[in-house]
Amino acid sequence: MLMIILDGTIVTVALPAIQADLGFTAEGLTWTVNAYLIAFGGLLLLAGRLGDLLGGRRIFVAGLVVFTAASLLAGLAGGQELLIAARFAQGVGGAMASAVSLGMIVTLFPEPGERGKAIGAFSFVGAAGASIGQVLGGVLTEAVGWHWIFFVNLPIGLAAVLLSLRVLAADGPARSLRGLDLPGAALVTAGLMLGVYAIVSIERSSTGALLLGAVAALLLAGFLLRQRYAAEPLLPLRLLRSRRVAAANLVQVLMVSALFGFQVLIALYLQNVLGYGAAATGFAMLPAALVIGGVSLLLSAPLVARFGERTVLLGGLGLLVVAIGLLTRLPADASYVVHLLPTMLLAGGFGLAIAALTSLAMADAAPADAGVSSGLFNTTQQVGGALGVAVLITLAGSRAEGLAEAGRTQAEALAGGFRTAFLLGTLLLLAATALAAAGLRPAAGRTVATSRQEEKSLTRSGR
Repeated sequence: MLMIILDGTIVTVALPAIQADLGFTAEGLTWTVNAYLIAFGGLLLLAGRLGDLLGGRRIFVAGLVVFTAASLLAGLAGGQELLIAARFAQGVGGAMASAVSLGMIVTLFPEPGERGKAIGAFSFVGAAGASIGQVLGGVLTEAVGWHWIFFVNLPIGLAAVLLSLRVLAADGPARSLRGLDLPGAALVTAGLMLGVYAIVSIERSSTGALLLGAVAALLLAGFLLRQRYAAEPLLPLRLLRSRRVAAANLVQVLMVSALFGFQVLIALYLQNVLGYGAAATGFAMLPAALVIGGVSLLLSAPLVARFGERTVLLGGLGLLVVAIGLLTRLPADASYVVHLLPTMLLAGGFGLAIAALTSLAMADAAPADAGVSSGLFNTTQQVGGALGVAVLITLAGSRAEGLAEAGRTQAEALAGGFRTAFLLGTLLLLAATALAAAGLRPAAGRTVATSRQEEKSLTRSGR
């Protein structure tokens, strides 16, 4: 997970250098991020089901091998097409490894207290990957070129494969793949790709974008219909009958849309408006990753144990609303300490929110559905990221073009575009907060203390 999260943030910091070297347009540049996110999000459910049928370790190791090989191809890419194809392949490998990892944690740590600590550590590793990626991406891009941001995955991937084969318990006999829902995987992946393409192309042709959006909606509707009748559905619809599971995943889509878009926009703002270099950009974004990591590791588990997942989630979302809301007044000549550092520190709310959301989304997962439940949660995370990048960057670019045509300087136009995108991000977080407050309300007569006592009783009884 360190490698997979690192790969996402390390690319973010290097985006301007990749654009300049390979001649990407602003629209095309989004595909260096979204080719990865769409493959990742579109195939997580299939990978999760494969993990349930074939064994978690088998899929995990195979995913690591694919991801590492695709990283080599991305590092060797000398053109736009090969880079985007390699990023898509990285998404395939990342989906395979990530889809089963959370399910393995749930299986390895059935006791609620230990599971909370393990999920906190899991979240911390993700934040560590984000912080390392931001700094390392900037340093490597400036020192030896952006190609090396992909080559850095090679030693990590090889070490992870060797250690996995040594320390993870071998899987049991594989179950039959008969009836595996490959058409469903094709429908959801194609629907996501067309949906994102419709968003990024809306400025060029609004009519074409609407048609593509309609086709994407039909494909996704077809996916849901397929899940109702498939013998081995990728997404058993019974999972969505749990209000807690459905609401937690919807909250995550809204939250991650705002925050992943924020991460990309801030990297572009620092370099294209304030004139930071790639390394300086990485260090400027480091406080956010460090605070998120510290909160995930040290505070999330004890706070959840004391106050419950919903309360901690709402507190984390509240911090994030303030964090992104501050950026809606971001000027073209911002001071890092005055205008940006407060947002970086308040971003620690993500460390609270994501740990609480993970517990809520996985709480009702039966052992037989651990892989697909993990895949669903990771899917909504990646889908939210892809949508956030597409919508917020497209909105920022469109607004900036309008301001430039009105006579604003380039810096003022870009800053105005970013402010508009951050306003939308704030609204998404407010919607996530409202949904969490309404949709994740505990059942009547069921308190946090009662819930915890029931969990302890079930654990002692061996159920």
